[in-house]
Amino acid sequence: MADQKKLFIKTYGCQMNVYDSERMAEALGGAGYIATDTPDDADMILLNTCHIREKAAEKVYSELGRFKGLKAAKPELKIGVAGCVAQAEGAEIMRRQPMVDLVVGPQSYHRLPAMEAKAGNGQKALDTDFPEEDKFAHLAARPKAQRGPSAFLTVQEGCDKFCAFCVVPYTRGAEVSRPVDRVLDEARDLVERGVREITLLGQNVNAYHGAGAGGDWSLARLIRELARIDGLARIRFTTSHPNDMDDDLIAAHGDCDKLMPYLHLPVQSGSDRILKRMNRSHTAEQYLRLIERIRAARPDILLSGDFIVGFPEETEADFAATLALVEQVRYGQCYSFKYSTRPGTPAAERAQVDEDVKADRLQRLQALLSRQQAEIQDAMVGREVGVLFEKPGREAGQLVGKSDHLHAVHAQAGAERIGQVARVRITGSGANSLAGQVVEV
Repeated sequence: MADQKKLFIKTYGCQMNVYDSERMAEALGGAGYIATDTPDDADMILLNTCHIREKAAEKVYSELGRFKGLKAAKPELKIGVAGCVAQAEGAEIMRRQPMVDLVVGPQSYHRLPAMEAKAGNGQKALDTDFPEEDKFAHLAARPKAQRGPSAFLTVQEGCDKFCAFCVVPYTRGAEVSRPVDRVLDEARDLVERGVREITLLGQNVNAYHGAGAGGDWSLARLIRELARIDGLARIRFTTSHPNDMDDDLIAAHGDCDKLMPYLHLPVQSGSDRILKRMNRSHTAEQYLRLIERIRAARPDILLSGDFIVGFPEETEADFAATLALVEQVRYGQCYSFKYSTRPGTPAAERAQVDEDVKADRLQRLQALLSRQQAEIQDAMVGREVGVLFEKPGREAGQLVGKSDHLHAVHAQAGAERIGQVARVRITGSGANSLAGQVVEV
């Protein structure tokens, strides 16, 4: 159609931003936009930003600088910044980069069509409010196009934990859970369009307490209801806080077949002193006992986690406690980072650890985590696992999918298996993936 405009979205950060970018694209679809994979021919460029990584704001400004030539050559090009950096920086983005037409926070993107229209009239559009209305209720119905086999579904946003290093409570706001009926309706719609695996998302997803029949529902109750949907083969959830891992959710890992044996449960440090300084509200021992209970419910579960090294005032003894905890837990996957300051958070004002010390500790921690991951993957060889095939592989006749434990698995199989869960015997282990052979039933 001649009146269609092209939208380029670049997404930074977590799975929730991936989901948000999808919904932003759908919202702007009503304003005549279709997706493009390159900014060069776009009529609108939207950066959906994350504030978790080091120097996140400066990286956004650097990225915006790359678009100056495009804007000069095409003055009608609209440029927008969304997400957590938008929420944190607000009008400062427009001050530093006057070519930016709109800035929208993560709780206000349902207003994007109106903001785009305002920008089209030559006005700047800024919205970083925490609106009272439910943004999901104001988004247009999702288009009925076919989807890939896996999809994200946001069920909870915000966080009330106020960890000393984290900006999420300031950029995403307080914990809010979507009503049960809306989550179930969106899940059913996704399944009707070909989705076989849904990952439930939240900044603190296991704090879910959505309104439903009989009162607020827990995440475990929501998962059990989702498991009743015909055609939905797999359920996952991320990211969790140890303090909200209740008995019923632990039990669900053992009694709900559709809930996959994979759990991302960040601890951040193995030192009680540092955990207290982080305001994590749990000890290393409490975390380890929780892991024991989870593994008792689901012995084959693969655990993932997050670690911050070089947190303010961390000593070598504190770091040694982290290594000791990792040795006890044995993680199949993990994410580890050097601490970097976030303005406005309590930890930013404390005595900082030397950068060389941080780098050394990160290298030692990642070496241990990499060894554990390799050992766990090597132990998969010879086992049979379920694999949801998602797309063709690089080699002819090869498909790529995710195992029950979220490993990437490559196997020779026909394209007709895309969207199906097959039994696969693992035959080899690589750096970040497994090789397998489909077991014919």
